[in-house]
Amino acid sequence: MFFSREAHVIRRVLVVEDEPLTAFDNEYVLKQAGYEIVATVDRFAAAEAVIGQGRAVDLIITDVALRGVRTGVDLARHVRPLGIPVLFAAERFPADAIEQGLALGCLAKPFGSRDDLVEAIAVCERLLGGKAPGRLPQGMTLFALG
Repeated sequence: MFFSREAHVIRRVLVVEDEPLTAFDNEYVLKQAGYEIVATVDRFAAAEAVIGQGRAVDLIITDVALRGVRTGVDLARHVRPLGIPVLFAAERFPADAIEQGLALGCLAKPFGSRDDLVEAIAVCERLLGGKAPGRLPQGMTLFALG
């Protein structure tokens, strides 16, 4: 009998984070977990450029406050018509994003542990696959259940 593993919905991640140490740590943790980091950038315009190049992105993990004028909420609004899911990683939950369903959820910073980010992506993957979210990592709030 053959046992098959489910295909992963999320493999390629765009990290948008304006704190260099946090960005480096997130990138390291995600690479160790087997994710491909499409790019790590610190502002809306740079994220927009990566997406505009046609690079495949399965999930954007973005802070709300970014360098420059535009925010992570602006980025979520920008990619919504493109069908790219967003997970906020921020100190505060953006109320307007919650109301508009712009992201799957938010993982509160600072993270309780390094594993919280990987576990949050697993929750997003289950949601995108039409499944129940399962156990949420510490500090994660879902905005929409599917």
